[in-house]
Amino acid sequence: MALIDRYLPDPHFRERHRLAVRAPSRTVLRAARAYRTETDPFFRAMIGLRELPMRVMQRLSQPSSVDRRPFGLQDFTLLDSDDHEIVYGLAGRFWRSDFDLTPVEGGAGFLALDDPGVARLALNFAVRTEGRGICELSTETRIVCADADARAKLRLYWHLIRPVSGLIRRRTLASIRRVSENEARMALP
Repeated sequence: MALIDRYLPDPHFRERHRLAVRAPSRTVLRAARAYRTETDPFFRAMIGLRELPMRVMQRLSQPSSVDRRPFGLQDFTLLDSDDHEIVYGLAGRFWRSDFDLTPVEGGAGFLALDDPGVARLALNFAVRTEGRGICELSTETRIVCADADARAKLRLYWHLIRPVSGLIRRRTLASIRRVSENEARMALP
């Protein structure tokens, strides 16, 4: 059973991407753990666009306010990991301009969270050895909403962001592949 199945076995929304990597699975998983969204200029641009209304409203209401850092993987909580998979969690009202994030205290806290109007999101990176020095790297995003109102709001948001989200996920996998394959080449005798 995949680790992500422990956290969101029956999602309301889901997206999955995968690709082949010519590197050992432990190298690939290490690169996935080290990946940071802020290294991708496309991600930074899309998050900047997504957060623009919130930042404008902050400046208008509190001109001297300090900008918070842009949203990224650092906002997620590590829920679980093993030798083949890493699972991160996030909870909030993602359709709101500020994401309205709800603090999550580890895997147990993620599972226990059932606040009205909140959506829980699990994101994983998983590797599976294919043989001949190749493994499959995948990422899956799963979302469960606490109630029908949250599900209706997320449905509209999901349809708007899913194409960009998919492109970001594919870029993330490609970046992890580049790092992994470079590291594997450097390790050759």
